[in-house]
Amino acid sequence: MKKRWENQNLCGIGRREARTSFYRDSQEMISLNGEWRFLYLEAPELSPQGFEKAKTDEAWDTIDVPSVWQLRGYDSMHYTDTEYLFPLDPPYVPTKNPTGIYKKTVYLSKEWTKQDTILRFHGVDSAFDVWVNGQYVGYSKVSRLPSEFDITNYVNEGENDITVRVYKWSDGTYLEDQDMWWLSGIYRDVELINEPKQAIYNCAADGSLDESFKDGIFTADITLKQAEGEGNYILEYNGNKVMQGDFRTDDGTVHLEERIPDVKKWTAETPELYLLTVTAGQHTIQVRIGFRKIEIKDGNFRVNGQVILLNGVNHHDYNPKEGRCVTYEQEKNNVILMKQHNINAVRCSHYPANEYFYDLCDEYGLYVIDEADLECHGFELVKNYQWITDDPAWEQAYVDRSVRMVKRDRNHPSIIMWSMGNESAFGCNFRRAAEEIRKLDPSRMIHYEGDYEAEVTDVYSTMYTRVKRLEEIAESKSKGGKPHILCEYGHAMGNGPGGLKAYQDMFRKFKRLQGGFVWEWYDHGIYAEENGKTYYRYGGDYGDFPTNENFCIDGLLMPDRTPSPGLLEYKQVIAPVEITKVPGKKTEILVKNYYDFRSLDCIVLNWALEEDGMPIQEGTIDTLHTEPHGKEKMTIPVQPFELAENKDYYLRVKACLKEDELFAEAGHIISDVQFLLEIRRDVLTEREKKEKLQIWEERGFLTVENEEITAKFHTVFGKLLSIEKGGRVYLADGPEMTVYRATIDNDMYKKHDWMNKCFIQTGSERTIHFDCKEMEDKVVITIGKYFGCVNQSWGFACEYEYTVFSSGQVRVSIDGKTVQRGKMEPEFLPRIGVCMKASKDLQQTVWYGMGPGESYPDSKAASVMGIYRNTVDGMHTDYVFPQENGHREHVKWFGLSDGNQTMLCKAESALGLNIANYTDESLEKARHPHEIKKSSHVIVHLDRHHSGLGSNSCGEEQLEEYKVKRQDFSMTFTFSIVDAGKEIKEARKQYLD
Repeated sequence: MKKRWENQNLCGIGRREARTSFYRDSQEMISLNGEWRFLYLEAPELSPQGFEKAKTDEAWDTIDVPSVWQLRGYDSMHYTDTEYLFPLDPPYVPTKNPTGIYKKTVYLSKEWTKQDTILRFHGVDSAFDVWVNGQYVGYSKVSRLPSEFDITNYVNEGENDITVRVYKWSDGTYLEDQDMWWLSGIYRDVELINEPKQAIYNCAADGSLDESFKDGIFTADITLKQAEGEGNYILEYNGNKVMQGDFRTDDGTVHLEERIPDVKKWTAETPELYLLTVTAGQHTIQVRIGFRKIEIKDGNFRVNGQVILLNGVNHHDYNPKEGRCVTYEQEKNNVILMKQHNINAVRCSHYPANEYFYDLCDEYGLYVIDEADLECHGFELVKNYQWITDDPAWEQAYVDRSVRMVKRDRNHPSIIMWSMGNESAFGCNFRRAAEEIRKLDPSRMIHYEGDYEAEVTDVYSTMYTRVKRLEEIAESKSKGGKPHILCEYGHAMGNGPGGLKAYQDMFRKFKRLQGGFVWEWYDHGIYAEENGKTYYRYGGDYGDFPTNENFCIDGLLMPDRTPSPGLLEYKQVIAPVEITKVPGKKTEILVKNYYDFRSLDCIVLNWALEEDGMPIQEGTIDTLHTEPHGKEKMTIPVQPFELAENKDYYLRVKACLKEDELFAEAGHIISDVQFLLEIRRDVLTEREKKEKLQIWEERGFLTVENEEITAKFHTVFGKLLSIEKGGRVYLADGPEMTVYRATIDNDMYKKHDWMNKCFIQTGSERTIHFDCKEMEDKVVITIGKYFGCVNQSWGFACEYEYTVFSSGQVRVSIDGKTVQRGKMEPEFLPRIGVCMKASKDLQQTVWYGMGPGESYPDSKAASVMGIYRNTVDGMHTDYVFPQENGHREHVKWFGLSDGNQTMLCKAESALGLNIANYTDESLEKARHPHEIKKSSHVIVHLDRHHSGLGSNSCGEEQLEEYKVKRQDFSMTFTFSIVDAGKEIKEARKQYLD
């Protein structure tokens, strides 16, 4: 005989039929959140006799609800992406089945017991039984959906004992193999409801539109608990009555339908909501209604007749201290952050969220793909992907998950698609689930990426599709010509994703492509402290095996809720207001409106004329009227001005909200762009001549010196050893070529070849020649070097030329010629540049280049040119898993200072820059930020070329134009020691030589 928790056809015992969630409910409720007695067991069969009876819990522990017991010291933490944690034998699960018995006493008054008592669990992982006052009530499963039990006949006035036995493993676990931590327990809210005898059981309300998209079509299907009943309803908009009426029924059901003239329409851009209030007897409920119409026409899905583009993100319930336990406040903050970063859609991956999440999406305006709590990814690993998906014996289990989701969530206008699950192959059970969804709700689209032929879905969905393949899909009529979305792309693991603009350009270019959802919103790191330092754990940190380690650290939002550079990049790439400069015009711009429903009346343009990134003229344009999908040209009213010497000029334009909106205040930046004006007044001056330079050489050391500068070289090893002034060392180790960067997560599939075949981390230079030439006011040292890596036939013949000027400057010119004497080499290199070491006490930074945050060749839309100040540690981006970070593109000069003196370095042409208090090697070895071994020097990288990021941890690798190939290169930069605060003035000087 099967155990209850090993019977896939037993979806519940004593559980009420699923029903819609209400926005507000007048019924009295008692929250059962808080302290419960708790007994942890290794298997349910070990439950003590009589555990379900009252007062048997004196020796038990206590636990807070909601929570997951693994984060309360029970069981063990374990993360996998795809693997199940036990042998596959569906529907059977291990005998060792961690079990938690929860017990709580609740007092009920005499008045309470006159009505019905409903016990509601919003989420329990993975299956559970319930007893009340020692009597068995029922059983339920599906971890991310609510379960309600009518316990009226089990409770009494006074004290009542509620016992819940929760099983970590059940047959349902085979359907819940999502990419996340394995966590168990009562992790969502629990409550008792005092339900009137005459109550509203269900109210499925909908707001659609007529064929002209002008008038609203209101419908509602109301179900009462009793067959005979009467009541009334009111529909309001902003407190104003739109319609009202009475109803009477003798079969417990009521159907309402009415036309609403000139209705305010709901979209993610204009989330207009009406409030429906229904009263029957003593019971009143409220439902918010958004009038909108979803349809597919001419190969595109449309909202209110308009083709829409989804700029979305995948969302898990997650909290770094509480696991899957989240709060309304956190989810509200998530939704606001999404809106502030131009995100207009969210996919609930891969299970239904808390009910209030949809309320927030309705209110703030986000399109939602609501997804059933279903994933069987582990079966793919054993090459039997359809094991239960195409087994009719599991049909009821599959259908139940979709049907209960639809019944709960169908009142939410934000939901535009029902998704049947994720990564579970395709078969007969999905066909049946699609049928049942359409019976319940034909007004929305059906989604499931695993339906590879789009047989039963309304959209053709793929994940991590490469750009080239995406273009092929866009230009084809495959899969019935159905509209396409990327349900996952832009894997935001660690430093990345790069290349987002290439995808956005495709979405905006091709009619069939209707956007996508970046994977994912939030890093799943677990909060930890060690020696007073905070860090975040991931798979393997608890000794868990097998594990996918830091594959759960893949969000746009870091665990401490800091927006990652990837999120800032995504915001700019998907900005609905695009501003470009009209070719050949200095101050004329083209504004494109990518909103689907809003004109740009809501936007002001704040512009500035910038001099080396600093504003010298500013103004506002508040006369935009661009219609949706329209564009207009305008001239920025820059006033005549005189060019200053040796300065760059930029036009900066920010598109900002004109007025306060629900998610942001007036002035919030939607888009921020900057254009170089190709105007410049170059003034060259003669370099000062100072005291004659002295040269001496001893045992391989050569020193060039006067009172302004001391430069030391090694004639054997052929390198600059230091730059000093006044007896103090500023540059402690001169430039040496490198092609290595600490690997990022998106390099994971290249790392082995780079480091174990091509040994790029072992680069070294061999001296070919060393020459010193003394001139009137300078000394020129020329060094020939060969750069290569261990056992490699490829490399670079490099000519270093150091010019030491009597004025105290040291110019470095490097010319590298690529060499290949064999056939094997890396497909591309992380970088081509040099690495240097500066004195450790130079901890203040200043630079003129892209900023303020990090930027890379394929991820720099959120950065603009300017003069920025920071600290060496402030240049670091604190990724949960240490990796290459903090790079700044297009740097023209930088300085390192102790607050008194600054070592200034000016590039002849812009270079890439990294400054850090650690080496690449220590970054590579560390598994957490606090494990990064600090260097005794400040480490400086200057790159002629630096590869992009891509998102190849799961998806597109770096596009070809962002791969650094083995190639010739040259770079020139000049060092000088200047007073702190004078860096800008000194950096602007240009010399004849």
